[in-house]
Amino acid sequence: MNTAFYIARRYLFAKKSTNAINIISTISVLGVFVGSAALIIILSVFNGFEEVVLKMFNTMTPQVVIMPEKGKTFEPGTEYFQQLKLDKSIYSYVEVLSENALLRYNDKQSVGLVKGVGPEYLKNKSLDSTIIDGHFLLGAADADYAVIGSAIQNFLMVNTTDPFNPLQIYSPKKGARPSNINPGDDFTMLSIPVSGVFEVQQDFDNVAIVPLAFARRLLDEPTKISAIEINLNKGVDADQFKDKLEQTIPKGFEVKDRIQQNKVLHNILGSEKWAVYIILTFILIIAIFNIIGSLTMLVIDKLKDIAILSSLGAGKKLIKRIFLFEGMMITMAGCIAGLTVGFIFCLLQREYGMVKMSEDNLMITNAYPIALKYKDFLLVFFTVTVFSFMASALSSNLSVKKVDQLNKDL
Repeated sequence: MNTAFYIARRYLFAKKSTNAINIISTISVLGVFVGSAALIIILSVFNGFEEVVLKMFNTMTPQVVIMPEKGKTFEPGTEYFQQLKLDKSIYSYVEVLSENALLRYNDKQSVGLVKGVGPEYLKNKSLDSTIIDGHFLLGAADADYAVIGSAIQNFLMVNTTDPFNPLQIYSPKKGARPSNINPGDDFTMLSIPVSGVFEVQQDFDNVAIVPLAFARRLLDEPTKISAIEINLNKGVDADQFKDKLEQTIPKGFEVKDRIQQNKVLHNILGSEKWAVYIILTFILIIAIFNIIGSLTMLVIDKLKDIAILSSLGAGKKLIKRIFLFEGMMITMAGCIAGLTVGFIFCLLQREYGMVKMSEDNLMITNAYPIALKYKDFLLVFFTVTVFSFMASALSSNLSVKKVDQLNKDL
């Protein structure tokens, strides 16, 4: 067994002459224990929130979207896109035509995005989970229906149960000259009943989803589309599929995955998590550096032992390693205990939802969500190891400063 480690272990469990050393050492362990447990719990909660938020966004966001680099629309009937539609990796291939329009209901009006989608859009069975009123229905018995976001519904006060009062949508006519006599002649106006209201997030909730054929009539666009939304079969890697598309797709198009479609959201989630990690790490560092006081008092308590070891031939490096190991064992004991307790708490929270959120929250869960990632455990363990080594190394230098003088005294 390593001599320095053996002596350090004996010092850790041996009775000290001064009770204050035990108290300070216990405080150091508890500080690291609480800091490590809090850090892993908070990071796991942020992971849980990230999964919940992204799950909500991913309900309305396709795995891959193809858009023109310039302009608003493109022709989907080319040979490339016809071959792409037959790709066996694709679960749903949705042609989308979207444009801002004026929405009117009774005496209220608002500007929103009208999104026309092909029939394969309804292959996404999770769409029903976003509905807060009515049903996700776009067509029945040769009739078209719209599904609107909650932001539109709240502003226009749309009643989904009123079949006699449809939503009116106005879109400027292509190439029409402004009319001074009747401005209404400059717009195409179509009416469509509302079948349901969905709610995801503010950026999505200002959208009215309608059948593609209805959008073509409204926007006077018989063939072109704005985008192609693609969802893949289970087991197909979205990144690999995106890379393949980028290599084969004609010039003038861009391919985006979910992260690129919601880049701001991903940046916000990532920056918030790292900000919390940095703040809690500072608190953890303060707890770790309490070890300096504990080791300093231990060195004073063991001055005679240090002198005896030195007279027996122990070098300064061996003495420094003894107290380095002593400090590392104190902090790492707190770290491992904290990670263990944090892991158990996260498992219980994920299984039983012990800690509840307020009743006013807009999340799909009433308890704080938890998502465990092994990288977080490695990150916390590495952080504690680095700073505990620094603190212990700093303190261990005190153990050899007066070795020569002690030998003379003895």
